[in-house]
Amino acid sequence: MIIFTDRGWEIERDTFSDELLEKLGSLIPGGDYSFVNELKDRNRGMILLLIDKIKKSGEKGFIPLLQAWMEIDYRKVREEIAKVINHLEKSGDLPDKVISLHEYRLKNKK
Repeated sequence: MIIFTDRGWEIERDTFSDELLEKLGSLIPGGDYSFVNELKDRNRGMILLLIDKIKKSGEKGFIPLLQAWMEIDYRKVREEIAKVINHLEKSGDLPDKVISLHEYRLKNKK
């Protein structure tokens, strides 16, 4: 009966969002994202937590799934998904442009 308390729901929401993250991650290789239809009318707080966990994962492989999800969900969720897509797309930009001092010296050695 712990789920019926605020603290209980907080724990359950975190656990369930972890399970959903794992499920969504398993869908990436196959490309069948129809499962996102089941997320549409779930608890908003849990969905936003799930979206945040996707963002924190830094996994660009989620982008096609997020795009499919964004097409079917409500405006507020779509807005959050768009932010995460933007974050994931940009997250790899910096490391690609940074080189070590040693590499720089080797490259510019005359």
